[in-house]
Amino acid sequence: MIPGARLIVLGKQGAGKGTQCVRLSRHYVIPHIATGDMLRAAVKKRTRLGEEARRYMDAGELVPDEVLLQMVSDRLDQDDTKERGFVLDGFPRTVHQAEALDLILEPAGVDLVVNLVVSTQIVLRRLASRRVCMDCGANYSVSAPPRIGWICDVCGGEVVQREDDTEGAIKRRLDLYEKQTAPLVARYRRLGKLAAVRGDGPADAVTERLVKAVDERRVPRAGGWP
Repeated sequence: MIPGARLIVLGKQGAGKGTQCVRLSRHYVIPHIATGDMLRAAVKKRTRLGEEARRYMDAGELVPDEVLLQMVSDRLDQDDTKERGFVLDGFPRTVHQAEALDLILEPAGVDLVVNLVVSTQIVLRRLASRRVCMDCGANYSVSAPPRIGWICDVCGGEVVQREDDTEGAIKRRLDLYEKQTAPLVARYRRLGKLAAVRGDGPADAVTERLVKAVDERRVPRAGGWP
């Protein structure tokens, strides 16, 4: 196994990013860094950044970039990410965040950005059946529920349907995602670091496509990447 993969996975809500990031993390033995999970954990632990984020969340406002960037920077500065690499899930979402991430990762930067492409029709169907743990944010669906009732397998929290997982709300989120992320995708394509991968079909098939896309960019040398 060639060490040192530094990956970003992009994709609209319902594209399967979380599931596939976990699989990539296990396949390449690299940390899975999900900004949503980090944010929830920081708020729950009442860390300095968590308390700062909570103030914005309680006011119904977006957590500012500087707070998210500090959380990401602190995580990427840990030994496991420095030695083995990482797969970033849910970050960056804008060109501004991507530019800030480049500075955090200097001089190595990101090795590959995978854009998980799924049609809006499939995403709408997936999100309509999605269920989420209220405590840890773990995802389930009507066709793949927790083992016992609607109790989270991970933390024991209550698993519910999100209030904003209605068709109208989902379409608004997808429109916002496209507006924010289209320039981001174009940026990484221009830099020669983007690979588009189909996200439809069985999860195993999607994982195979992702691994193939990543391995095609890998070279057999110490350090892992050119």
